[in-house]
Amino acid sequence: MYNEVFDKKTPRKAYQDIITWANSLPYNTLIKKKAEAENLFKKIGITFSVYNNFDSSERLIPFDMFPRIITKLEWLEIQDGVTQRALAINAFLRDIYNKCEIVKAKKIPADLIYMNPAYEIKMVGVKVPHNIYSPIIGTDIIRTDIKSFKVLEDNCRTPSGVSYMIENREIMMRMFPELFEKNNIEPVENYSSYLNDTLKSLAPKKCDNDPKIVILTPGPLNSAYYEHSYLADTMGVELVQGSDLIVEKNITYMRTTQGMQKVDIIYRRIDDDFIDPISFNENSVIGVPGLFHSYKSGYVNICSAPGSGIADDKAIYAYMPEIIRFYLGEEPKLSGIKTWRCSKTADKNYVLNHLDKLVVKEVHGSGGYGMLIGNSASKSKLNVFKKKISNNPNNYIAQPILDLSSVPIFKNKSLSPRHVDLRPFTLIGNRKRKLVPGGLTRVALKEGSLVVNSSQGGGVKDTWVLKN
Repeated sequence: MYNEVFDKKTPRKAYQDIITWANSLPYNTLIKKKAEAENLFKKIGITFSVYNNFDSSERLIPFDMFPRIITKLEWLEIQDGVTQRALAINAFLRDIYNKCEIVKAKKIPADLIYMNPAYEIKMVGVKVPHNIYSPIIGTDIIRTDIKSFKVLEDNCRTPSGVSYMIENREIMMRMFPELFEKNNIEPVENYSSYLNDTLKSLAPKKCDNDPKIVILTPGPLNSAYYEHSYLADTMGVELVQGSDLIVEKNITYMRTTQGMQKVDIIYRRIDDDFIDPISFNENSVIGVPGLFHSYKSGYVNICSAPGSGIADDKAIYAYMPEIIRFYLGEEPKLSGIKTWRCSKTADKNYVLNHLDKLVVKEVHGSGGYGMLIGNSASKSKLNVFKKKISNNPNNYIAQPILDLSSVPIFKNKSLSPRHVDLRPFTLIGNRKRKLVPGGLTRVALKEGSLVVNSSQGGGVKDTWVLKN
């Protein structure tokens, strides 16, 4: 396991001051500050929802006060790599919904596109404003040694977590202002302004004035509702539900106390299937009837575009190096992880024979659900997954079990290493490319665990990118 903070027992240069600070904190101060952080989270209302057979409650996301530090050079490597992926992803989406040259060139199998449940046939030939299908991409990155950052997956549909990134910083600055006076740390609070500018640059063809932006949420019961309301507040835009919008003569309007107001850009945080009950799921009660036709007619832009989710399909992930080479003519700047697609007979057989040495994921899964970590699974669970993979191989991919890097957490009276990942957020607009220097660091709070998702018991840290 690569320890980001210590080289054997010696703190690495970027962490020397923080280790001194952490070791100087009295235990009673740690307890007091931890309680203060929890109270701030409660006061602000930062929660997430857990959905399973036994629980559907709102919880505070666990926050650890020891920051994760990224040097300027490390950040430049990450920034270049995720920007490259975001550009390639948007080029890929434009291609597969138009000429599909990548399939004609036999760089990717046709069935992986056309038979994919995330491929939206209704998007074929639709003119997407400025050819930007997915303007907000959250890329999950892990580290395995001092040199290597690797991409675990891309999130192109409705990536969440940016509000935690910003609020983690806000809470740390409130509790330990002296740290930010002594350390030269890049700010993250400009994200909402950058997002606003990015979305405005994607105004639809039939927008004559300063574009009106709204955020479309499924409502307060959604697991990411806090983030939806936070972004609306900090961007200065309206947070709306489907019932707040109406389409008349192909134009999308928002109902207000002053009457109907034309809407030009919708940052949607609802899934494709529920956007419009006329064009998609007829049982949707959270969508807007006629919205998709308004979109196709050029009166409104929906960000991200319907059908964008195919680009973060875990089976597509295996082809990202080819996708980058095909559209950009470049080698990938961030490496991926060896991936076995169980839909291929040889890969399936390998996975079934090495299940205890692999991580198995559902192709369309998220949040750590439906996942197997072979070396920590019981024999009965291994057998269950063998049956699942044998019965439905198209639904699974597998990857090697990687020893994620670690950053310590405050545990009782000492620092204890825990595995982490990182999710930076790339914004791609019309001739605009922007990353806030930072990201969401998720941390596995259970010793030895590789699962960092909040829904599976993980927590979060403030992420510092150093200015020099």
